[in-house]
Amino acid sequence: MAIVGRKFPDLNVNAMNEMGDTFQINVLEEAKNNNKKVLLFWYPKDFTFVCPTELHAFQEALGEFEKRNTLVIGASCDTAEVHFAWLNTAKDDGGIEGVTYPLIADSNRNLSTMLDILDADEEYNDDLEGYLLKGDNVSFRATYLIDEEGTVFHEGVNHMPVGRNVNEFLRMIDAYTHVQKNGEVCPANWEEGKDAMKADRLATAAYLSQN
Repeated sequence: MAIVGRKFPDLNVNAMNEMGDTFQINVLEEAKNNNKKVLLFWYPKDFTFVCPTELHAFQEALGEFEKRNTLVIGASCDTAEVHFAWLNTAKDDGGIEGVTYPLIADSNRNLSTMLDILDADEEYNDDLEGYLLKGDNVSFRATYLIDEEGTVFHEGVNHMPVGRNVNEFLRMIDAYTHVQKNGEVCPANWEEGKDAMKADRLATAAYLSQN
């Protein structure tokens, strides 16, 4: 179920930082209490293949997100202890050493279930007379952009093999910030410095005539 335009779920979950500390984090409160946007990205599993490339890519762009008043938070269904082990594994060995943003450890799957992003379906088994799970019961590559009020202004879900383009999230943050500040809408392929437009018929016609 899509939650764009709605508040992100108000839920405390476990997380791990680069120092090895486990703590509680609430994504909604992080946005509202800090008056910042939040980029929350989910990935399937620690110690896998596409996942470390994404975590390092978000780390490399962390300064750009900070310039945009945006917090970055990673998340998976691994435990905090597994996160810590991966954080202590060198990049050259497939690890994420050097990642500094918090990682949610949704091992009880409360938040990922609420967001409906798990690779899991129940199937009744006649022989066992009960339901079995199909799928790995881990999250897809879901991404949420949340504004300073805790409202989701973007969500997207990739299948397991397809990594994300970090620059696209920077572009979307720029576009949404432009909307917030100027009351204009951003057309297709809009980037910072390009023309936006008023949300009316005449402005759309004028924009199309010039582009």
